[in-house]
Amino acid sequence: MRGGLWQLGQSITRRLVQADKKTIGRRCFASEADLKKTALYDFHVANGGKMVPFAGWSMPIQYKDSIMDSTVNCRENGSLFDVSHMCGLSLKGKDTVPFLEKLVIADVAGLDPGTGTLTVFTNEKGGAIDDSVITKVTNEHIYLVVNAGCRDKDLAHIEEHMKSFTSKGGNVSWHIHDERSLLALQGPLATPVLQHLTKDDLSKLYFGEFRILDINGATCFLTRTGYTGEDGFEISVPSENAVDLAKAILEKSEGKVRLTGLGARDSLRLEAGLCLYGNDMEQHTTPVEAGLTWAIGKRRRAEGGFLGADVILKQLEEGPRVRRVGLFSSGPPARSHSEIQNEKGDNIGEVTSGGFSPCLKKNIAMGYVKSGNHKAGTKVKIVVRGKSYDGAVTKMPFVPTKYYKPS
Repeated sequence: MRGGLWQLGQSITRRLVQADKKTIGRRCFASEADLKKTALYDFHVANGGKMVPFAGWSMPIQYKDSIMDSTVNCRENGSLFDVSHMCGLSLKGKDTVPFLEKLVIADVAGLDPGTGTLTVFTNEKGGAIDDSVITKVTNEHIYLVVNAGCRDKDLAHIEEHMKSFTSKGGNVSWHIHDERSLLALQGPLATPVLQHLTKDDLSKLYFGEFRILDINGATCFLTRTGYTGEDGFEISVPSENAVDLAKAILEKSEGKVRLTGLGARDSLRLEAGLCLYGNDMEQHTTPVEAGLTWAIGKRRRAEGGFLGADVILKQLEEGPRVRRVGLFSSGPPARSHSEIQNEKGDNIGEVTSGGFSPCLKKNIAMGYVKSGNHKAGTKVKIVVRGKSYDGAVTKMPFVPTKYYKPS
């Protein structure tokens, strides 16, 4: 079993490093001192965090418990993640919504204030520049979070289009929230634990909703969302209050909510069937191919108006050439770039993420296959280290999601 746990940790580390390299390019760091550190860095080290380079930051991949134990504990109790390496920003101004709708596939205008959605920034060819959770705070204020490895290119992309937009009289400006840290509290104990630290009634805040409220004495941006498939929150907190908030959450949970690193975060998101940008979605992947058609607003499908709309709307009408699918497999766990074959041995696609599921105790993976081979139950062969093993296409998520929605 120890060998299996070690392999799980190694495979997750490789997957994260691979996604990191694809999104930020090759970088050589002279020393640990060159890496950026979050406000909780010393807190991680003091609590046994194993720090690794990720997207230019020194981040904990795990703590004293194994990645497998951390994954299971998140689903049974709860996890606290430091995700301050991700970039939060606000867009403000009376033309914020029409500006953002030029860049993303979401029906931003159709969102009610205080609600949000997952969306995709697209390029002229319909490919994904990044995925992001956006929230309409008000009709003139959008709060969004972009991936750490995509920060530089995302900000450059937004800035380029903002300059063009404002030069033509558009009213929009931005603020990058480098003064804030971001914590993700996930799992069944997330709500009862956080409720101890705020007077606001969290039972009235549903999945995808946003509030600005006082938590543990600090003004926080609270979004009921996450990257695990569990109920939970992402908490944007002033950096000077981040350590105190983390300590308070762990204390109120009486040890059941644990500090959790990037390793378990990756296995949790894979079990939930969620994309890792740089692995499961890249510049050449469209939202339709990635299985994110649901994120394209109905009005946007009719009107277009975003970058690459002609390509994406054509795919909606005619169907995409390839599709993202979930996979079960026998033998050793499939890895990124493992070949997917049909029963005749013909190449039909490639695995983008794969590993051993700590919760299901079996191999899971996701990847892209040629359309026509994407239906659940389709038998396939997956090639790992030169040998082919039996597999099957399956629906995702692999583990049922537990998002808190109105009954």
